[in-house]
Amino acid sequence: MKHIIIGTAGHIDHGKTTLIKALTGRETDTLQEEKNRGISINLGFTYFDLPSGRRAGIIDVPGHEKFIKNMLAGISSIDVVLLVIAADEGIMPQTREHFEILKLLNIKKGIVVLTKSDLVEADWLDMIKEDIKEEFKDTFLEDAPIHAVSSKTKMGFEELIVDIDKLTAEVEAKDTEGHFRLPVDRSFSISGFGTVVTGTIISGKVSLGDTVEIYPGKVKAKVRGIRVHDVPSELGEAGQRCAINLANIKVSEVQRGNVVAKEDIMEPSLIIDCKLYHIKTAEKSIVNRQRVRLYHGTEEIICRIIPLDKEEIKPGQWAYVQLRLEKPITAQRNDRYIIRSYSPMNTIAGGIIIEPNAKKSKKVTAEYLEELKLKESGKSTNILENTVKNLSDTYPDSLAILKSLGKNMDNIEEELKALEDQGTIIRLGGQDNSIFIHKDFLKDKTKELKALIEDFHKKNPLKFGMSKEEAKNKIFTKKLKQKNYDEILNMLVEKKTLKVSEKFIALYDFNVTLNKEQERMKNFIINEYKKLKFTPPKYVDLGQGEKDRAGFKMVYELLIDKEILIKLNEDCTLLKEDYEEAKNKVRNYILENGSISAATAKEIFESNRKYTIAILEHLDSIKFTKRVENDRVIY
Repeated sequence: MKHIIIGTAGHIDHGKTTLIKALTGRETDTLQEEKNRGISINLGFTYFDLPSGRRAGIIDVPGHEKFIKNMLAGISSIDVVLLVIAADEGIMPQTREHFEILKLLNIKKGIVVLTKSDLVEADWLDMIKEDIKEEFKDTFLEDAPIHAVSSKTKMGFEELIVDIDKLTAEVEAKDTEGHFRLPVDRSFSISGFGTVVTGTIISGKVSLGDTVEIYPGKVKAKVRGIRVHDVPSELGEAGQRCAINLANIKVSEVQRGNVVAKEDIMEPSLIIDCKLYHIKTAEKSIVNRQRVRLYHGTEEIICRIIPLDKEEIKPGQWAYVQLRLEKPITAQRNDRYIIRSYSPMNTIAGGIIIEPNAKKSKKVTAEYLEELKLKESGKSTNILENTVKNLSDTYPDSLAILKSLGKNMDNIEEELKALEDQGTIIRLGGQDNSIFIHKDFLKDKTKELKALIEDFHKKNPLKFGMSKEEAKNKIFTKKLKQKNYDEILNMLVEKKTLKVSEKFIALYDFNVTLNKEQERMKNFIINEYKKLKFTPPKYVDLGQGEKDRAGFKMVYELLIDKEILIKLNEDCTLLKEDYEEAKNKVRNYILENGSISAATAKEIFESNRKYTIAILEHLDSIKFTKRVENDRVIY
C-alpha cells in the first residue's frame, strides 16, 4: 500500500492551520500558547481521508520566521505540499523562504491554495493568481493547480479535495525494503507506557518486538507499541507517520533530531561531504569556514562550510563542500539538507549528502574531487551494485566481486557496506566470511519459493510443509551453503513470509485443517501408540481396517511432520511423549549408574530387543548417548 504525507507551507497568519481544520475537522494547534496567540509554533499532525479511500498523513508547519527550525523538522518528509497564500495579502517573505526550502528539498508535487478568498474582489483574486504564476515560473509549481478557497464558508473545497486526491495518486510508493529509519520530531513519556517517539518513516518498516537503535547515541530499545494515524498497528512502513512506544529507554535518551533506525546500520559522523546549491536570492557569497546552521531530517546542527572546488560560493552557484559539524549527524548518502545563516537566520543553501562518513581533508586534491563526483554520479556504487546483481546466483564474496570488476577498488568493503546500509545488497555470513546477494535476487527467489510451497500445499493439504532440503535444491544452486540458506529462511520468517521447523518450511498463513473423518483417524493413531507405548504398532498393521488408505497415510505422515510421532527407523515409530520418557529413563539410569546396557534398557522400557535397540541407536544418532563397547554413556 502507498503511504502519503501532505505538508503545508506559507507565511504566518495565511490560514494554514485553519485550512487543515476545515479539511479534516481536526485541530493541529495543541499548545495553549498557540491557541492564545493564534499562530502555530510547533508542528501539527493529523490525517485526511481522501475520496479514493487513501488516508494521507498531514503535517502543518508554523509560518513565523522565528519558527523556521520547527518548519524544517516537519517539511523534509512530505510528498505533496499545500503552499498557502492569503488572497488579501499575496506572496510574502515567508512564502518565498518556504518555497526556497521546498525546492532545495526536491519536493516535486504541490498545490497553491489561496485562502481568505471570500474577503477579496474577483479582480483582485485574478491579479494575485497572475502574480503567483509569474513568481513560480520555471519551478515545480509552474503548472500546479491554484485553488481559491474560504475555510470559513468552504468555498472551493470540493475542487481542492479532488486535486489533492489526484496529486497523491501520482506519488511514487516508498521503499519499504530498505533499512528502517525514522527521524524523531517529538519524544515524550506516557504514564504506564514509558517513552514514545513520533516521526515519519522515511525508509523501510518496523514491527512490534523489533530491536531498534537511537542514533547518534547508539542506544538500543525494543518496540513495545506502534500507532499509525492514532490507530494501534503491528507494523509501520515508509511514508507513514508513526508513534512508537519504546521499551528499555528513558525519554531523556531520545529527542527531536535523533534517528530511530534498524540496529547497527549507521555510523554517526562529524564530517560530511556534500553537493551544495547557494540560492540566487542570497545577499552574499559563502566563504571558507563560514559558520552556519545545518538542517537534516529533524535535526539542527551548527557547522562550518569548507568549499572544495572554489574559493567562495556565489549566489546561484553549485559547489562541492565539506561540512564539519559541532555534534554528530546520522545520515545516509543522497539525503537532502538545508543551510541557514548563523545570524541573522536566513535560508541560504541546500543540497545532497554524498559521503555521510567523510574524512577531514586538509588539502583538496583532484583525485579527491573526482572520487566525490564519482560517488555523486553513483557510477562506482552502480557498477558495484550491478556486479553483485549479476553474480548473486554464485553467492560471491568480496574477492569474487573484485575479480569480476576487473579493476582495483581499495574501498570495496566500504562500498559494499554503503550498499548494504541502503538495503540494496544483503550480506550473508559473518564479517570474516561474508557473501553478498542483491535485494532483487532475493525478491525473485522469494517469489519462486513461495510459488513452489504454495503448489506443494495445494497438492499436499495434510502435510505441515515442504522439506527444507528439497526446496533448497529446487530454488537455489548447490553453491549456497546450508548456513547461508538458513539465514535467508530466517529473514523470510522475520518478514512473516514463511514459517520454518527443523525439517520443513510452509507459507506463514498456512495451517493444516482436518475434516471429521481425518480427526477420527488422527485420534485412532495416537490412541494405538499410547496403548502399545514402547512396543509400538507397525504402520502396515495400523490401518488394516481403514477404507481410505491414502487418506489414512496422509494423516499418519502429518503426525510425523508435526513431530507428534517420532520416526526412529522404518520399523519403529513412537509418540513424542513416549520418546521423551525413554530419553529421561536412559538419562536418569546413566546418571545414577554410569552407563546402561541394551539388556537393562529393555527391562526399563518393558519392551523387546528390536525396539530397545531402535531407541538406543536413535539416541546415539542425535548425540544424546554414545556407545562404548556394549554399553551407552551420556554423550
